[in-house]
Amino acid sequence: MVEQADKPRRHRRTVTLVTAGTVNPVTRKRNLGDGYEPRTIRHSNAVVRSFYGFWLDLGEGPLVNPVQLDRRWRGGRPHAHHNPLEPFRAEGRVRYNPKLPHRLPREMPEERWREVFGQLRSNRDRALLSLDVGNGARASELLGVRGVDLDWGDRLVRVTRKGTGAQQWLPASPEAFVWLRLYLADLGGLPDPNEPIWWTLRRRERGEGLRRQPMNYEALRAVFRWVNTVLGTNWSMHDLRHTAALRMSRDDSLSLRDVQVILGHAHLSTTADVYAVEGQAQVVYRVRRHLADRDNRAPRPPLVAAGYDAADLAVLLGGVVR
Repeated sequence: MVEQADKPRRHRRTVTLVTAGTVNPVTRKRNLGDGYEPRTIRHSNAVVRSFYGFWLDLGEGPLVNPVQLDRRWRGGRPHAHHNPLEPFRAEGRVRYNPKLPHRLPREMPEERWREVFGQLRSNRDRALLSLDVGNGARASELLGVRGVDLDWGDRLVRVTRKGTGAQQWLPASPEAFVWLRLYLADLGGLPDPNEPIWWTLRRRERGEGLRRQPMNYEALRAVFRWVNTVLGTNWSMHDLRHTAALRMSRDDSLSLRDVQVILGHAHLSTTADVYAVEGQAQVVYRVRRHLADRDNRAPRPPLVAAGYDAADLAVLLGGVVR
């Protein structure tokens, strides 16, 4: 079973040997463990089922898909009431799929963001993270930005969306473009229009002499490894996307549809399910205020009328009469 298997590793754990599977005390995020997460298992089952379904449609392979759907889902067979005039939609639940725990999006508080930003060692990293915390683009989308994808006048950045490959212009903050200008000045000017704008700080030998290499996701992870080592945290680039989305969702001037467009979600329900949630900090604050004010809101008993002994009434009524 995949749930009981450990992930293969190229190298043995060193620094993360003790922290694997534990919760970071600063970020309150759980560190990745040695096993597979439920979301990974569900994705693996879906891929295997799709693979066998492809060969079944061609009339080859096994007669029955080994990854079966759970017929107990909604009390019947999937596609039992399908309209033959309409295409089939994904329906049913794969048998033995683990349940996904409902987790709130990971937000980086403002003070933590300032700590992370203060530990960045180059204008490149400051520009890249400032762009991400402003518009919530995915890491792969920002790393693919070229010189032609920058609109300096309107402060826009064009990204290629993950999955669909659609191109979309995203707004950026003035601060992010200031850091971008400083980074490009350190780089020696804007690269060619069709070349990426993010390059490694160190030059590498790749058969053409010492040259800068396009920045990839592993280089970006190295930036966060340094920050997390210094601060004792486990932040990731995707946390900045969550932070940007939650900031926008709390802004009364932005609708949920606006947030969906900026994040690039295909369905509005995805944005609503993840980010249209009540912040835990606000809920805790209101409950604390409720507990503090409960005694003040409680009705006070009437005063003891003249001629009655308060001690005798306390015995009769089973309490202290005020």
